[in-house]
Amino acid sequence: MRLLLVEDDAMIGEAVRTGLRQDGFTVDWVREAEAGDAAIRAEAYALLLLDLGLPRKSGLNWLRELRRLGNRTPVLILTARDAVADRVAGLDSGADDYLVKPFDLDELSARVRALLRRDAGRAEPLLRHGELTLDPATHEANFRGETVNLSAREFTLLAALLERPGAILSRAQLEQRLYGWGEEVESNAIEVHIHNLRKKLGPEFIRNVRGLGYTVSKPS
Repeated sequence: MRLLLVEDDAMIGEAVRTGLRQDGFTVDWVREAEAGDAAIRAEAYALLLLDLGLPRKSGLNWLRELRRLGNRTPVLILTARDAVADRVAGLDSGADDYLVKPFDLDELSARVRALLRRDAGRAEPLLRHGELTLDPATHEANFRGETVNLSAREFTLLAALLERPGAILSRAQLEQRLYGWGEEVESNAIEVHIHNLRKKLGPEFIRNVRGLGYTVSKPS
């Protein structure tokens, strides 16, 4: 899942990006609203993590602009402003959740997962497809009653396919989910991950739709 972090504090930004990456998220990080605006126009992000105290243009003003323009990306505000009035202003300006600094990275990840479930219209915290169950909180996979060891990117790719069963995701869409800015993507990276997943889950679990991309087979 690819997220955009807009945070001008270098120490906080690095900690948040590192923590979320360890939890399997792909995180692009910018330090100003203007850069965030350019990023969100260029990429499709699942969620925006937004600091309010940004230089030149406040995060709150930028959020209002995004919502006026019809951008529906879920927004989690990260800020040191803990007054009730500030929280109300953020939520009324279009934010979906509000987390006050300093915060625990485990709580941040849990809130991100909750917002992503809500945006997908899914209350169940686990991803299920036939005999396969994925737990985004622990990155555990269980197939036919057995634990399946998946790499971080195998888990992310499989979760992307399970979030929209029946949808066909192109190689470019899967690369966009797995790799952030500055990360080198080998030409056959997606094919290698798919090959490894088929070895672990069976050759028919992930189907290749010629010329379009990949999808998960219907549960038997």
